[in-house]
Amino acid sequence: MNFEYHQDTDMLYIKLSNGISVESEEVSPGVVVDYDKNNHAIGIEIEDAGKFIDLSRLELTALPIVNLVISERLPTGA
Repeated sequence: MNFEYHQDTDMLYIKLSNGISVESEEVSPGVVVDYDKNNHAIGIEIEDAGKFIDLSRLELTALPIVNLVISERLPTGA
């Protein structure tokens, strides 16, 4: 799973698995789920994410994580 935040568009994309999106569905205003050819959800796009989500904090609870990678950190208020 990969969380990608695009500051210039205030969009958060949660990549659930690798694959090619062949269909997308807006499941609520500003929230789009991408599906692969087998109708499995592979990603979630959240528009205007900073208005609805505290992007300064990420908490992981009870996940069987083997490898945690933090590739970029933005200063608070950036």
